[in-house]
Amino acid sequence: MDVAAWLRGLGLEQYAQLFRDNDIDGEILCGVTAEDLKELGISSFGHRRRLLNAIAALGGEPPTRDVAQSATSATSAPISPPPIDAERRQLTVMFCDLVGSTALSTQFDPEDLRELIGDYHRAVAATVGRFDGFVAKYMGDGVLIYFGYPQAHEDDAERAVRAGLAVIEAVGQLPAREDLRVRLGIATGLAVVGDLIGKGAAQERGVVGETPNLAARVQALAAPNTLVIAEATRRQIGGLFDLADLGPQAFAGFAEPQPAWQVLGESGVLSRFEALRSGTMPLVGRAEELELLIRRWQQVKTGEGRVVLISGEPGIGKSRPAAALSAHIESEPHTRLRYFCSPHHQDSALYPFIAQLERAAGFARDDTVDAKLGKLRALLAPARRMTTISRC
Repeated sequence: MDVAAWLRGLGLEQYAQLFRDNDIDGEILCGVTAEDLKELGISSFGHRRRLLNAIAALGGEPPTRDVAQSATSATSAPISPPPIDAERRQLTVMFCDLVGSTALSTQFDPEDLRELIGDYHRAVAATVGRFDGFVAKYMGDGVLIYFGYPQAHEDDAERAVRAGLAVIEAVGQLPAREDLRVRLGIATGLAVVGDLIGKGAAQERGVVGETPNLAARVQALAAPNTLVIAEATRRQIGGLFDLADLGPQAFAGFAEPQPAWQVLGESGVLSRFEALRSGTMPLVGRAEELELLIRRWQQVKTGEGRVVLISGEPGIGKSRPAAALSAHIESEPHTRLRYFCSPHHQDSALYPFIAQLERAAGFARDDTVDAKLGKLRALLAPARRMTTISRC
């Protein structure tokens, strides 16, 4: 492909030498983005738009007919408006921003900085992808992410918070000459999302509503390597995370002060059922099931072994009868052991046992490795004494 002829067909032959100096041939041209054009030094918005439209018309392969004719027709043809494909969604929006990017630009060669930013973008995308987050847009050193679009989950707010904490850890572990830090903000609410904005490489999914604006405001409130959430997100995550109340905040564009919280980490609450429900409603329509559970408990107290399995679809209400039984027998002597699986720890087959061991040992979030080992030794000391006595 003759790139110089292609540029002449666009009336942009002044960039032919620039493209030659940067070894941009037909194959490379098909993958050029708006950011690449900016990096090349093409400052005119109109020229960048004309180039992007023509690149999109190439269809990812060098054209088989006259390049100049193809480029000219691509720019002269009327552009039809994109189809409307927007939806009204309950959406959780995350803004992620790299701290000190301006200072980094003065410390690194542009090529090194480009590689560093690329590593940061890939780390963020891979991390949020594990939680089904959708990267909607890269904005220089910022990333806009949706949870609840295009795939919705009942726990999108929780997924967003877990993803935010994981992003802080992942970016901090990047092999860079400088310690990279991020600040994140999350908000949840109704939004209209899905409109196609732009063409070709500049195309993105737009979102309209108060939610993205609020997410951007709380992100600006965050300190380096911290995550701040808005009120609606806090309500949806219940007691799953430890939070620091930052109080009402006056944000530009909002008539009333908006509450904000900094996420400190997982709360360690054993039961998701308890963590997500601050108050328990009366158990209705489960008298027969509860009577069966109590009957089995009475049989156990007489020395008969019993096992009860409660199974059903997610959300059908399996936890409520178990909680009601626990409340019924709380005044009677018994030992209760609870193990919970988690959809966010599917790569750890022993996660329920590890979590139970951590709770029994009393691990705290800021414990060092030595402190954890000391607590484990104290936990296991009675077992060692019992083993010694049995051998006498």
